[in-house]
Amino acid sequence: MALADTLDDLISSRRIEPQLAMRIMQNFDESIAKVLNEKVKARMTFKGHLDTYRFCDEVWTFIIKDIHFKMDNAHQFDAEKIKIVACLAKEKAA
Repeated sequence: MALADTLDDLISSRRIEPQLAMRIMQNFDESIAKVLNEKVKARMTFKGHLDTYRFCDEVWTFIIKDIHFKMDNAHQFDAEKIKIVACLAKEKAA
């Protein structure tokens, strides 16, 4: 969210074009997904109450309330509400 806010500020002050901000966000999303896939080995489970779900344009969106998270290392925490957005990963041509 900090990156998105910063890019919005740069667009508002006309220091970058919106197309560049979109490209930056796309590269960020791809890089984070790659690093998480390759480097993170921890697992987490969660339980909660599914409040809302929708499927539109090949994207699933879930709103879960009263959620309880449990990490592999026994750390646990709760949240009032989370939003999960899931879509198919695009395969890059080699």
